Parts: sequence; C-alpha cells; structure tokens
Amino acid sequence: MLESAFQHPRPPTSAPGTAGRTVHPRWRRPRPTRDPAAEVDHFRSEVSVSSTETTTSQRVRRLTRTPLLAAATAAVLVTTSMVAMPTASAASFNMQGWATQCGGTTGGGNASPVTVTSGSQLVSEMQASGARVIRVSGSLSISGMQKVAANKTIIGVGSNAAITGGGLNVASVSNVIIRNINFRNWSDDAINVQYSTRVWIDHNSFSNGSDGAVDIKRASDCATVSWNRVFDHDKSFLLGHSDDNASEDSGKLRVTYHHNWFDGSEQRHPRVRFGNPVHVFNNYYNNVGGYGVASTEGAGVLVEGNYFENTDDPYHLGEASSGPGTLVARNNHFVNSGSGQAGGSVRSLPYSVSVDPAANVKSIVTGGAGTGRI
Repeated sequence: MLESAFQHPRPPTSAPGTAGRTVHPRWRRPRPTRDPAAEVDHFRSEVSVSSTETTTSQRVRRLTRTPLLAAATAAVLVTTSMVAMPTASAASFNMQGWATQCGGTTGGGNASPVTVTSGSQLVSEMQASGARVIRVSGSLSISGMQKVAANKTIIGVGSNAAITGGGLNVASVSNVIIRNINFRNWSDDAINVQYSTRVWIDHNSFSNGSDGAVDIKRASDCATVSWNRVFDHDKSFLLGHSDDNASEDSGKLRVTYHHNWFDGSEQRHPRVRFGNPVHVFNNYYNNVGGYGVASTEGAGVLVEGNYFENTDDPYHLGEASSGPGTLVARNNHFVNSGSGQAGGSVRSLPYSVSVDPAANVKSIVTGGAGTGRI
C-alpha cells in the first residue's frame, strides 16, 4: 500500500547535510569513486547517545572509519542497559523475536497439508475458515491483493514456488505464517499486514514489484520478518504507514527483522514509525542505494550485529517529512560504508535471542536467506 508521507526516489537536489553532492533521482544511483586502498574491512562497536541532531535537516552522514575512543565506550553502558544484551551463537532457522510473543505464532499448526497448483486454488484455500497448511507448487498468478484468513501457513514447495502479479493481504486476523515463496511483479504490495498480530514472514524472495515488499501497519503487532532476500526492487520493509496514525500505532508495531539480505535494494530496511522496541539484527546490507534503517515519529529501534557493505547511509533518525525517532546501534560491521546516525534509548526487549557475530553475517545470510533453504 502506498506510504502517505514520502515516496523515493528523491528529486535531484543537494540534500540537507550533503552540500555539494547531487542526490540522483534514479533508485539505482551511481556509487561514489573510492580509493581501493582505503576500502578496509573493519569492525567497530558503536555508541548511541542522546543527540541534538534529531531532524532530517541535521542528519549526519559520516564516512569516517576511525575507531571510537575509549571514553565513548563508557556511554554505551548507559544506553544499552535499557535493551536486552544477547550473546553470539550460530544462526537458527527457528522462529525468533516478536512473533514468539503475544501467545506465539503457529499458523496452520498440525493441519493436514493441501497442495495448490493454480492461483484460484491458492485464493480459495487462503480464504477458507479454520486452520490450513497450504503448499504452493509452481508459479501461481493472482491479481490484486488477496485476503489471507487467520490460522494459515502458506509455504512453497522447493525453490521455485512463486506468487506473481498480485499480493497477500493479511488484514484483521492473527496467526499467519508465510514462507519459501518467490514474490515477483506484484501490482501493489507483495505482503500487506494491517490490524493483525502474530505473523511470521520467513525465507521468501522479493523482486521487481510495484510498491512495498512487506508493509506492516495500522496497529499490527508481534511479527517477525526473517531470512528474506530483496533484490531488483525499490521499497523493502515499511513499518507504519503515516505520520498521522499515532493514535492507532503507539504501543504497537513491535517487529523483529533478522537475517534478511538487502541486495541492492533502495530504501525502507525498515522505515519505522511509532514502534518501540523494534529489533533489527544480523541483516546483510549490500549496495543499498538510498538508506538502510530509518527511525521516525518517536519509534525506538535497536540495530545490532548487522553487516553493511557499500552502503553510504546505514541508519538515521527522521526521514523526509517524518520527525525523528530513537535508535541504538551496537556491534555492527562496516565495509566501505558510512557510519550512520544514532541517538536516544530504546525500550527493553521481552525476549532473548542469540546474535551472530557481525563479521560473520555476510556469509551466514547469503548462505541461508531467500527461497530453497528450508
């Protein structure tokens, strides 16, 4: 669904904080020329402190690779004491994060699986009452946004299962799982989630669609978006659709994004309004043309253990006309990328997870994200 406040690509202009640098209108804009000798693979722990630079016009896009001073390290103890401190371990394909909360997410559970081989069969099974485990076989074409009823698992067979032409509308329901599907050429959103809770979107691939790959909005809550790949596409993951929807969204929109591969996509990885805490961990950002994470409109986002490569703007506060949120960044890994903008504190997480070492995330995610892995 269309986001009301702002649509990338930006018009060509010298944006605030980027004096003298042209911001290109195409979402695949040219990469700046770099000195290969300076392109050093490096790791740094980050500090998030309260900042007066909280508006879009004051955004800092630093490209320094200087390690933080020891004095700054002390500040992280103050800020990160407000969020859970997971320990590192091997990656897991099990459900993690917010989808495990609010009673947990089971989808169709132990219902007898049914295999669908046409778009009409898929729509019929998705909209049926009661628990369903729906196996998608082959490439199925649908049109528009098709409703998904409660208590459904939709899972692709093998690596070639696809839904093309239209998208899935998870609206005013709970307990939905969508896994192992190639979404291509959708006309609106690939997956829209609104007024819904307990949703797990896992191991899908998204490419060449019209609007958002995964939009979560309108008081939705307790969702996890994991192990997906987004490529050849502009708008990835939107969380909260409007600056004017605080009355519905405040206290909701709690989502975990982990082990996703943003492969040359442009923006919204995610773009967050109001949700707090939102957890963004162990994602791989490669050649992101616009920005990585944006925390806006009072949202609180924990960004940890991610791998940023060839990404000038890893994360920032505020976006376009949206006011700033808060963002705590720690233990991320940067290769040929900017340093990002963080500030403020984030509410504590109610769950614990094992966070993979950031330096290992590229190999872990490229080896496990997308379809054909489960």
